[in-house]
Amino acid sequence: MTAPLSSPIPNEKPPVAFVERPWGSFLQFAHNQACTVSLMTVRPDQRLSLQSHTGRAELWIVLDDGAVVQVGDEIRSHHAGDEIWIPSNTKHRLSCGRDTPVRVLEVAFGNWQQNDITRYADDYQRLP
Repeated sequence: MTAPLSSPIPNEKPPVAFVERPWGSFLQFAHNQACTVSLMTVRPDQRLSLQSHTGRAELWIVLDDGAVVQVGDEIRSHHAGDEIWIPSNTKHRLSCGRDTPVRVLEVAFGNWQQNDITRYADDYQRLP
């Protein structure tokens, strides 16, 4: 099902601004842009469904070493600080590759709706 768009979906990862201050610095991932931010936690030996979205693209910022991410056909182990761009309609999956949970900060651009998920494989037998 195609979700109606409330915000444009970028084709590429939006620029990330590095802002320096006297006390240090910060990275700004979505400056005045419409987005949905989620903190995902995946327990050991668990993973999300292999899925894609019609109504959004996602930027994942890895917070813990050991996040295993599939984008398209590529599967890679990631470290804290890695950024992963997931274009709209691209198959992707997050898994925990260590014995403690991994966290990933998701910045979704477009129209975040649960009903825009297409599942290709799911360990929990949820419907597509």
